[in-house]
Amino acid sequence: MKFSIGGPLKLAFRPWVEGLENIPAEGPAILASNHLSFSDSFFLPAVLDRKVTFIAKAEYFTTPGIKGRMTAAFFKGVGQLPVDRSGARGAGEAAIKSGIEVIERGELFGIYPEGTRSPDGRLYRGKPGGLARVALATGAPVIPVAMIDTEKIQPPGKVMPKLMRPGIRIGKPLDFSRYSGMEHDRFVLRAVTDEVIYEIMKLSGQEYVDMYATAAKRQIADAAKAEKQAQKEAEQAQKEADKQAQREADRQAQKELEARQALEKERSGS
Repeated sequence: MKFSIGGPLKLAFRPWVEGLENIPAEGPAILASNHLSFSDSFFLPAVLDRKVTFIAKAEYFTTPGIKGRMTAAFFKGVGQLPVDRSGARGAGEAAIKSGIEVIERGELFGIYPEGTRSPDGRLYRGKPGGLARVALATGAPVIPVAMIDTEKIQPPGKVMPKLMRPGIRIGKPLDFSRYSGMEHDRFVLRAVTDEVIYEIMKLSGQEYVDMYATAAKRQIADAAKAEKQAQKEAEQAQKEADKQAQREADRQAQKELEARQALEKERSGS
């Protein structure tokens, strides 16, 4: 996949990279990145010599039909691991288990601490658990990564990507060995996650929002739904107003017609 996708991707978009020297030539490491676009999982591996394994929702691997099989083959080819997200806790445990297995093989494990793509380009609060627990359970260094402008390449609703240069900034490895054996302490998990997010913020220059991206997406969806409902109600009210105005106009026209008829009758009688 590096040759079939990575090469053309670099040739077409020419991504710029800073901090490649921070990626170890061998041995395990965790790449913790912000998440702006679906393409983040392609641009980052494309600029590295080593394989990076990310986790992906299981639906990408289980969709039936020819398209489903092609999608599954594609995601397997780019190093994605399926994770069942049907239950929040089950998904988290599966992600942690997958991450530990990748690290124990001496490979690079990629993870998005925000848990999902940013809905508006800002950096959101990291979810404690996956990243921190894998780091503390394995002792692997955490390398903060900032994807730059990838969300502008193919905004939501756009079919054709925009040819522009995205950027990738790779920070220095973070060592959390001081928390060894404390992977089940929720305060430690929060501290580790916040430190990684802070480093990503410095690399990316993004505005930080102290809430989860999933909650922000719900708010945006609820606001859009409320706006749509308000627009629908306004349109309905306008229709009723137009109908009322038409009925009033019809009544007035009828009165005028009756008045003319009465006047004509009176004139003919006289």
